[in-house]
Amino acid sequence: MASDIGLIGLAVMGENLVMNMESHGFTVSVYNRSTQKIRDFVDGRAKGKNIVGAYSLEELVGGLKAPRKVMMMVKAGKAVDELIERLFPLLSSGDILIDGGNALFSDTARRTAYVESKGLLYIGTGVSGGEEGALKGPSIMPGGSLAAWQSVKPVFQAIAAKAEDGAPCCEWIGSGGAGHFVKMVHNGIEYGDMQLICEAYQLMRDGLGMNPDEMHEVFTVWNRSELDSYLIEITGDVLTYKDQDGQPLVDKILDTAGQKGTGKWTAVSAMDEGIPLTLIGEAVFSRCLSAAKDERTAASKILNGPNRRLEKADRNSMIDSIRDALFASKIISYAQGYALLRAASEENDWNLKYGEIATMWKGGCIIRSVFLSDIKNAFDQNPGLQNLLTDRYFREKTDATQHGWRKVCAAAITAGIPLPAMTSALAYYDGYRCEHLPANLLQAQRDYFGAHTYERTDAPRGTFFHTDWTGEGGKTASSAYNV
Repeated sequence: MASDIGLIGLAVMGENLVMNMESHGFTVSVYNRSTQKIRDFVDGRAKGKNIVGAYSLEELVGGLKAPRKVMMMVKAGKAVDELIERLFPLLSSGDILIDGGNALFSDTARRTAYVESKGLLYIGTGVSGGEEGALKGPSIMPGGSLAAWQSVKPVFQAIAAKAEDGAPCCEWIGSGGAGHFVKMVHNGIEYGDMQLICEAYQLMRDGLGMNPDEMHEVFTVWNRSELDSYLIEITGDVLTYKDQDGQPLVDKILDTAGQKGTGKWTAVSAMDEGIPLTLIGEAVFSRCLSAAKDERTAASKILNGPNRRLEKADRNSMIDSIRDALFASKIISYAQGYALLRAASEENDWNLKYGEIATMWKGGCIIRSVFLSDIKNAFDQNPGLQNLLTDRYFREKTDATQHGWRKVCAAAITAGIPLPAMTSALAYYDGYRCEHLPANLLQAQRDYFGAHTYERTDAPRGTFFHTDWTGEGGKTASSAYNV
């Protein structure tokens, strides 16, 4: 019996996606570079199930129904390109290649065009949810060759997580690299959410002297509020987990954070689009700073500063303010992330559906939270919304929480507790609501040293002027453009 789909790459995500597909009635063929890995899987977790081990790419492709669907779950980059080349001679017109890894969206756009030029179809799909999500229902964000969507839709929407109303957390995103772009922004927001939670943790640990069990109780309460989310939930679990000696395991984990690049890609894309993605940028840089452990240890012995205690702070009042700062900053993170989605959608003609993206993120994925329902509502009410901060709900929430937000940021700066994400979020909020920024002086400086020109408040936008500031520069000006 021919299989419905083939999957290449039996690491954690690949194995679990196969188990998920099979549990929903699909027959799946699997291949891995290591034949032992195939045997272990087929004779282990997959034993007795409609999962077929293939010991060559020829065997894998030959056992699939037409149009043949081959999903690649391999390391992003060169490995994907090499695998595509190996598969080309085995496939026929109309067959579909699917990249389910964390590919850079521009690579996916390039591969889509290349694969289509060979008469095949290509889908680059973001898959979020980690090991558990892959097995029980991830958030799936496909893009690429639209002609391939109807063939893969039954599989993807069957295995995807479901929102509260039963809608699958999977819908077509757009052409080219749209699917992987949306997944990239998801991961950037994930970086921001995690950094904000870590800053709240440090405020309670260092500023208020709270132990992990006490902080577990706080996060448990927060998870029953507007902060209800997967990341808040697992943070509570982490804080209460004990090592073999009965002590909190979190206290024994070295404070150096890893990263695989999607947060960095998000920040770089924001610079390319000219979008101030300040909070996510700080989240990426915070991981970089954490990695400099030896330098920080040496610096801690010679650099002076406050003792990181929130002196004379009422604990309960400060915890409430920390919650407000966390929630307000989270609003900023999503506002910036959605601003990047909008800019990229316009640049690439993707016509992204922002409310649907919020629905796709409501189940299965790492940033799933009740908060996303409010984002969907905002875009349902105003599909042309430029920035989430101007939506009534989010405007009211920032109004209600900004006193505690400012209190926390000020207290942390005074105490010497680093809050790169929360403070950058506040700076963005204050900058966004400021009608007159000091960029007029900046433009004067640029025109002074480089004749870069400027616009005037008493002339129409798009009219540029140059001043001979020193009397020696002449009238020649540089061309006006923005990168």
